[in-house]
Amino acid sequence: MLSVALAGKPNAGKSTFYKAATMADVDIGNYPFTTIDPNRGVTHVRTECPCLDREKRCGNENCHDGKRYVPVELLDVAGLVPGAHEGKGLGNQFLDALSNADVILNVVDASGGTNAEGEPVETGSYDPTNDVEFIEREMDLWIAGILTDNWETVTRQSRSPDFDIDDALTEVLTGVGGTAASVARVLRSVEYPAAPQAWEDDDRERLPEAFRRETKPIVVVANKADIAPAENIEALREAASGPVVPCTAEGELALRTAGEAGVIDYDPGDADFEIRGDVSEAQADGLDQIREVMTQFGGTGVQAALDTAVYDHLDQITAYPVQNETRWTDGQGNTLPDAFLLDTGATPKDLAYAVHSDIGDGYLHAVDARADRRVGEDHELTEGDVVKIVSTAS
Repeated sequence: MLSVALAGKPNAGKSTFYKAATMADVDIGNYPFTTIDPNRGVTHVRTECPCLDREKRCGNENCHDGKRYVPVELLDVAGLVPGAHEGKGLGNQFLDALSNADVILNVVDASGGTNAEGEPVETGSYDPTNDVEFIEREMDLWIAGILTDNWETVTRQSRSPDFDIDDALTEVLTGVGGTAASVARVLRSVEYPAAPQAWEDDDRERLPEAFRRETKPIVVVANKADIAPAENIEALREAASGPVVPCTAEGELALRTAGEAGVIDYDPGDADFEIRGDVSEAQADGLDQIREVMTQFGGTGVQAALDTAVYDHLDQITAYPVQNETRWTDGQGNTLPDAFLLDTGATPKDLAYAVHSDIGDGYLHAVDARADRRVGEDHELTEGDVVKIVSTAS
C-alpha cells in the first residue's frame, strides 16, 4: 500500500485533515503538538471504476456508483518547528516517521493565522509562503545531518581497495527511505568527488536536496482556504515548486460527519452535496458556507490533495485483476473485487507481483479483459485496465 504523509507546523490542520480523510478518532486541538505519537490510518484516492462501462455497477464496497476509492496509507505525525532537524520540538521523531512515505502533503495554514512555531496569531498577519520552503529545508538538513554522521565510516571504508563511493552512499541513503533504484537515479544527477576526503559541506548539502526531491515529492495543501485572504492562495501557488491544492479540512470533516448521519448525500471528492435530512438554521448556514468554498475551488480539497499526490505526483495508474475476463469477476463471482495502484508503464507481470509474489513468480500470460485479447509480458497497462493473470500459482 502506498504511504502518504502529512507534514507541516503545529496547528496547520494536519490532524483535522487526517480525521476528515480517514474518519478515525484522533485528537484535534488548537495547541502545539496535539499529535505526539504518529497516527496511521487508511484513506482512499478516487478514480472512475471500470464498471461504468458495464450495464450494472459492480457493487464493490469501495465503489460508489462508479466512483472507485482505492486504499492508501495516511500518516499524521507531530508538527515541525524551526530547528526540527536538530531535534527541536519532536523534530527527529517527525522526520524519522517521514522516511518511508512515498509522497508528502505539506499542510500549510493559508489563512496566516499561525506563526512559524504554530502559535495562533491574528488571521492574515503571518506570511504562509514561509512554510513552503521551511518543510523542504528541514528535511534537507536532517538528511544532510545523517550523511555527515556517517561520513567518518564512509571515509574509513574508502581505504579498502574495492571501495566504491556509490555503494557507500547507497547504503546510507537507503536507510532514510530510498531504494537502490531511486538512489542510483539521484547519484546520476549530481556531481561529487569519488574520494570522501575531497567532499566539501556543499557536496553533503547538494546530495540530500536531490535525494529528497527524488524520493519525497511534496504537494502543498493550502488549508483553511475558507478563511484565507485570496492573495495568500495566489502567493502560495507562486512560491511552491509543485502543485498547490486549496483546502478546507474542517469543511470536509463536517460533510463526512453529516454524510454518515444521513443528513446529506456526499461522496469524498464531489464538487457539491445534497441535503437529505432535517437541519437547523445554524446547520444550514454552515453548509451554505462550505458550499461557497466548494464552488470556488471545485470541492473541499481533501480528496483533490490525495488524488494529486498519488495519481499526478507519483504518476500512478489503477489496474483491476480478475479471474473471469468475460464477467470481470473473481472466483467467488465478485465483480471487480480488487484495485491496485501501479507505476505508469507497469506491465501485467508487475500487476501479478502486486497481487502476490507467487502469482508473479508463476506468471504465464495475461488477457486484456476489455479487449478480450491476450497481451504480451511487456504490454504497458493504462488507467482502468481490467486484466486476467494466468499463472501456475493461480
